[in-house]
Amino acid sequence: QVQLVESGGGLVQAGGSLRLSCAASGTIFRINAMGWYRQRPGKQRELVATITSGGITNYADSVKGRFTISGDNAKNTVYLQMNSLKPEDTAVYYCYADVSVIVLSTRVDEYDYWGQGTQVTVSS
Repeated sequence: QVQLVESGGGLVQAGGSLRLSCAASGTIFRINAMGWYRQRPGKQRELVATITSGGITNYADSVKGRFTISGDNAKNTVYLQMNSLKPEDTAVYYCYADVSVIVLSTRVDEYDYWGQGTQVTVSS
């Protein structure tokens, strides 16, 4: 079992900044990638940014230049620095992890895990 615990959401004015954190814990053999998705009101969940264990990042076009994803492999933690926030960034942000998990002493399987979500509200 792997747990993802998010923190850092809240209410901010347009143009402001927030930093989200997500820490993974459990029977982790290796974290292959972590990232953030969001679900805006009335919309489907969408990718925000991801980062691999090797540091390769990927961003949605809508956040490029404003958001920065980073990771701390030693702490199994991913961060999302969000600057120049806009009202359209208002959403529930979900942490995601692609994790290789120790199933048996001789077996490792790969699974996707999700956090519980953290609300980010940007006022105009």
